[in-house]
Amino acid sequence: MPGPIQSLERAAAILRLLAGGERRLGLSDVASSLGLAKGTAHGILRTLQQEGFVEQDPASGRYQLGAELLRLGNSYLDVHELRARALVWTDDLARSSGEAAYLGVLHQQGVLIVHHVFRPDDSRQVLEVGAMQPLHSTAMGKVLSAFDPVAHNEVAEGERAALTARTITAAADFETVLDLTRARGWAADLEETWDGVASVAAPVYDRRRMPVGAVGVTGAVERVCDADGIRARLVAAVRDCARAVSRDLGAGRF
Repeated sequence: MPGPIQSLERAAAILRLLAGGERRLGLSDVASSLGLAKGTAHGILRTLQQEGFVEQDPASGRYQLGAELLRLGNSYLDVHELRARALVWTDDLARSSGEAAYLGVLHQQGVLIVHHVFRPDDSRQVLEVGAMQPLHSTAMGKVLSAFDPVAHNEVAEGERAALTARTITAAADFETVLDLTRARGWAADLEETWDGVASVAAPVYDRRRMPVGAVGVTGAVERVCDADGIRARLVAAVRDCARAVSRDLGAGRF
């Protein structure tokens, strides 16, 4: 097994050093504290600065933690708060719908599953937390693409692969689906990702009224759909769950 990468270890040590004690440290302080040559410390600091993890005061030349670390930290906290707030409501959703319930967030070019509640029966199921789902075909992906500008850019610029015969791949047709999603406040996946599987999802908002995730249920087409499409009771249950989680996140009523 490969050993640790020394440059990354040193970069992590510098970040921990800047996070504690003095607010700002000079190059000599960093180098002496960590037993590094000044040239080595300067090279690492310069790279961290280019990536936004470290900032240098132009007047004193001293270094401090950068805004990019704050953004990453907030993302971590946002996801964990979202999951914590959704635990009870997604349990209720799985119980009332009789289907598996999911909570997903935008991650890179897909939907990251951060919480999964099994369908309440004795069937064998696999926990999907940590799995990635496509943006363009899944119900949660469509919801995020419709309401989150960042997700929309990702799906518009990425490849929309045909996963089944029903997957919508043409740009104009996909935008029509997103328009419909915005108008009714929820999205459906009718065998567009997996044959024989359908899902419905709705957006979750935070206290800033910004979309931070999506909640939905997934199951066999014959259970999730009727002659008119997604069963109305499932749409209502998913939307109620999304509203409840949003309220707990401070979004209020909407």
